[in-house]
Amino acid sequence: MKDSVIHLGLAGLGTVGSGLIKIIQENNDWIVRRLGKTLAVKTIMVRDLAKPRNVIPSPGTTFTTSMDDLINDPEIDIIVELAGGIEFPRTLITRALNSGKSVVTANKALLAQHGPELFELAASKGLGLYYEASVAGGIPIIQTLKESLAGNRIKALTGILNGTANFIMSEMSEKGEDFATVLAKAQAKGYAEADPTLDIEGMDAAHKLVILIRLAYGLDFPLSKLTVEGISKVEQFDIILAKEFGYRLKLLAQVRDKSGMLHAGVYPALLRQDHILAKVDGPFNSILLEGNAVGPVMLYGQGAGDLPTGSAVLADILALARTNCVPNNTGFLESRLPQAQILAPELTVFRHYFRFTVVDRPGVMASIAGVMGEYNISIAQVVQRQYAPNDGVPIVFISHSAQMQNVTAALDTIKKFSFVLDPPVHYRII
Repeated sequence: MKDSVIHLGLAGLGTVGSGLIKIIQENNDWIVRRLGKTLAVKTIMVRDLAKPRNVIPSPGTTFTTSMDDLINDPEIDIIVELAGGIEFPRTLITRALNSGKSVVTANKALLAQHGPELFELAASKGLGLYYEASVAGGIPIIQTLKESLAGNRIKALTGILNGTANFIMSEMSEKGEDFATVLAKAQAKGYAEADPTLDIEGMDAAHKLVILIRLAYGLDFPLSKLTVEGISKVEQFDIILAKEFGYRLKLLAQVRDKSGMLHAGVYPALLRQDHILAKVDGPFNSILLEGNAVGPVMLYGQGAGDLPTGSAVLADILALARTNCVPNNTGFLESRLPQAQILAPELTVFRHYFRFTVVDRPGVMASIAGVMGEYNISIAQVVQRQYAPNDGVPIVFISHSAQMQNVTAALDTIKKFSFVLDPPVHYRII
């Protein structure tokens, strides 16, 4: 990369790839002022050469369907992987690093599952594997953790990391619509995929959380060890009741350090209405973290889209084009990060929201409260309503802090009572 032009090889020309090219074209003079060099997309790998393209980088750009045309071209300095999936990009990135080319990717699923091995390979080759766009779109959280907050020990990190889920929860809360109606609206607006499973079941946010844990703590927290719950079973009724208690329901990704052990997960949870993350609405993302030196820091912005995510990809390209030393891939010196000491999910402690739909008869509330007492769950508030689905009566309890294993045991006991009409509803309170 000693010449005045940095040549890029791009795999994938979808939403993000097109956004990247638009930014390079529109901001070329600005890029030259910052970098002292021009960026040129030399070759683009696509699945279908005959497909019409809305964005063409330059008359000299070559389109191909062959990975070899990216890997084997000695003029290409950086390969940008925006194709998605797992096996193809894993092969592409591995081959690119082995051929001496640094890589920029937005692939959170790949990095969550195979990041350790890919970072180890990049370190062995002295090459960059950068991934700012893999988490929260245009929000610069990766660089913030790697560089700006590198001198801090991160005590906790809580984020709204999926714009689709946040849009759905916001619309349900503000407009009183049910989950299915709002999901269809999200798909019509382009916020949700035709198959929204990864978004609404929490896995997209889980992939991102694994990446953030590595950067924040210098530890590998396996994806399989995360507690992951989605929002597909959220009912409008609980959103209304939560509001009455002063809460909003959000899909949150969270990690906390408890005396050197980490507990982490993705789940719908209640936040006080005056909590800063409770105010993040629509398809936006936000991350709230706390460093032992800097204190609380919040980042907020668009978590997806062509230009916001393309902006993050471009930032990585510029960082790699500037570097004169070993690239900072993980933010730590180790070629493979140590495994996290994980606090078992059943030992985690939260306050809790419970809703039980029951037959309206004397003694029911006392029976439920009695079981909670047996399992050391102290009740802070209780409300009984006159209407619920199935013509039952809903009883809502807000608890003081209680251990998850006690909550699980209490729920298993209570749901077996003959007067309980529906499965109990439970949410953590953050």
